[in-house]
Amino acid sequence: MLRVLPDEDLPDTGDRMVRLTEQEVFANLRAVLELCAAGELRCSEKTRRPSAASVRAVDAHLAQGDFYAGEAIAAFAWPLLVQAGGLGTLDGTRLTLTPKGRAALGKPPAEVLRGLWQRWLTHAVIDEFSRIEEIKGQRIRNVLSAAKGRRQIVAGALAGCPPGEWIEVDTLFAVMQGDHLSPTVARNGRSLWRLYLGDPQYGSFGYDGCNDWQLLEGRYTLAVLFEYAATLGLVDVDYAAAAGARDDFRNNWGGDCLAALSRYDGLRAIRLNALGSYVLGLTGSYRPTRPDAGRALPLTVLPNLDIVATGDIDGADRLVLSAHAEQSADRVWTASAASLLRALEQGRDLDEFAGFLGRRTAHELPGTLRTVIADVHRRGRRLTDLGMARVIECADTALATLIGKDPVLRALCQRVGDRHLLVRPEQELDFRKAVRKLGYAVP
Repeated sequence: MLRVLPDEDLPDTGDRMVRLTEQEVFANLRAVLELCAAGELRCSEKTRRPSAASVRAVDAHLAQGDFYAGEAIAAFAWPLLVQAGGLGTLDGTRLTLTPKGRAALGKPPAEVLRGLWQRWLTHAVIDEFSRIEEIKGQRIRNVLSAAKGRRQIVAGALAGCPPGEWIEVDTLFAVMQGDHLSPTVARNGRSLWRLYLGDPQYGSFGYDGCNDWQLLEGRYTLAVLFEYAATLGLVDVDYAAAAGARDDFRNNWGGDCLAALSRYDGLRAIRLNALGSYVLGLTGSYRPTRPDAGRALPLTVLPNLDIVATGDIDGADRLVLSAHAEQSADRVWTASAASLLRALEQGRDLDEFAGFLGRRTAHELPGTLRTVIADVHRRGRRLTDLGMARVIECADTALATLIGKDPVLRALCQRVGDRHLLVRPEQELDFRKAVRKLGYAVP
């Protein structure tokens, strides 16, 4: 039976921190998607992990910052979640929005977050256990169990938490063990000997008493809860500094040299909130814990196309404004046909921008702005990008005419001028084959 804690019974030590993640995750989701749309995030082509600069960029735009100053948790997880959810993809090293990601900008955020969690359970980019760097030997082949199964076990345990009630993580650990919900980390008993602290011989987890559940399975559970469930706003968290928060690893050889076994050691209690209940399928619809009905609308749009921040706006809103307008003062952005055309070129939806402004102003949008948006829409539809094409130059007009009129080749190329042909990439192989049959070749 889970022991729940009312708010007033939470441990009240000097370093206690409590984050109500549901209240900030919608702004964070929008900010990360806007950073992707602006091409501000980069990840390794090989590992798909975010670069240090990208982690800093995400951290700078999170509504309340990361959970710890100088320790990436949410800022590290967001680019991985975007990739796992199919909202972003790598173009070289740059993380860009997919069509699904652009569509997500206009969808209810709770629905997008539910899709991200469900997709991450089966398509995560990395094994979360790899983030517990103090435990060595993980890279040896066939040492760790499949992460997909571990994720789903932790998700099942999370779904068993009573909504709206604080649960100490050690209590959750005990219940998971009692209910045989164990996200077993090592593939088998032999694999335990490959995992170690400090030294592969003396610090091995294979020794009796050195592989307690909370050291491997518990730390993995903390990683999932803190870095992913809390980042996505499913659970509110009560936590402290990781250093010195737990001492369960001290008896392991090499443990006495460590301040903490993982960056997640400070997580003390979680609370499944209304968003988490919806995302985990415990409720059929989402009702915010604290509706934002009384919030003052923070923007004013003037007839001269100035957009003035008259109230508090978050990092996500600033990114949207900067993508569609030029910032002319600290709290003023100026829209124009040029700025809106640039946004359109970047794949932005101007109707969504108008909706964004409408939801944040207490007045009708000026007719001048609606006119400019309509005009940019009209002009933006008059040119179409048909993609890349290969240009083939013929030696003379006669050859270009011969190829251009051939019954097969005329469907595979387009005549341009007297001696040039355009061939689309997907038709190039068929074009070359047909040219060979005609007795020619393209070197």
